[in-house]
Amino acid sequence: MSVNTVLADAAGRQRPGHGRLDLTGAEVAAIRSLAADLAARHTGPDGVLRHHEAFLHDAAVQAHELPRRLRLFLAGVRTRESAAVSVIGGLPVDDDRIGPTPRAWQSHRTTSPTAIEETAFVLCGSLLGDLFGWATQQDGTIVHDLMPLPGHEHDQLGTGSADALLWHTEEAFHPLKCDYLGLMGLRNHDRIATTVATIDAVPIRAELRDVLRAARFVIRPDDSHLGRSQATDAGNADGPTARLVAQAQRRMEEMNAAPDPVPVLSGDPENPYLCIDPYYMDAAPGDAEARAALDLFAKDIDARLTEVTIMPGEMCFIDNYRAVHGRQKFQARYDGTDRWLKRINVTRDLRKSRAHRQSAESRVVY
Repeated sequence: MSVNTVLADAAGRQRPGHGRLDLTGAEVAAIRSLAADLAARHTGPDGVLRHHEAFLHDAAVQAHELPRRLRLFLAGVRTRESAAVSVIGGLPVDDDRIGPTPRAWQSHRTTSPTAIEETAFVLCGSLLGDLFGWATQQDGTIVHDLMPLPGHEHDQLGTGSADALLWHTEEAFHPLKCDYLGLMGLRNHDRIATTVATIDAVPIRAELRDVLRAARFVIRPDDSHLGRSQATDAGNADGPTARLVAQAQRRMEEMNAAPDPVPVLSGDPENPYLCIDPYYMDAAPGDAEARAALDLFAKDIDARLTEVTIMPGEMCFIDNYRAVHGRQKFQARYDGTDRWLKRINVTRDLRKSRAHRQSAESRVVY
């Protein structure tokens, strides 16, 4: 398959901004060999993959040994913006070996049965940029677990289930949001779809362009940074320090209380980037014109939503400047068989966050 394939939907219609690469058996073997070698050098005696600076440094180097066709595919995503939603398929996942879907994301501290899958995911993400984590989200870890959690059923979080996760730009509220969001499937027996829409597929009404390109909108932090997914182990020797975590939490509260006005559209007027999260977003106070423009644009995105079902062994990279994403609602069972994804954040310019990281090597944003 061509590395720049335009995918079609179930009705055979083209899906602008989508691309897919299916790996060959030889490519899978090469990726698993590289991942196993890297994981072996960075897995502790307790079986936990250590996401520290040395691991990410080595991953950035070893990523250049990945199969050439895969490197070409992801280079096209990064340098040509060939696809806003890119799927890489073909990596096998042994459903029995990885164990039951965890009931809490903190469980990765005691064992990591998915170390090889996580490492392969990190290697691919490293071809797009630098991976990073948030001090206020899953204790600053780099690779996140996404699965339904009891008590989160109706939350607008990746750990929700009974309500649909409404489409959004990842961390739309934050000036240091990722360039690419990576999602890797480990388990999806119920074929629960990720909903996506690319800016390539959304017509922008002429009468809305100037309004949407002006800083007339405010976006507040989502609940994952203010509530249940905040850092919880500030005293842990391997985790963020208590002082910096507290500082990060204060910054989130400040952004929630007084968000700076931002535009929805930016960049090239003819091929714009977008930043939008209607659930946590509003027009600036008293700006009825901006409110109306936001509502109309959101309806146009709603009408262009498509679905990507991320199956075990598939990696989906979403251009966070050119696509929005969400998730279908579903009934969680909490029996170890629920949908389970891994998530990473990738930035093309790590230096932008230097004032919010402990050191040049640190990958945790405070």
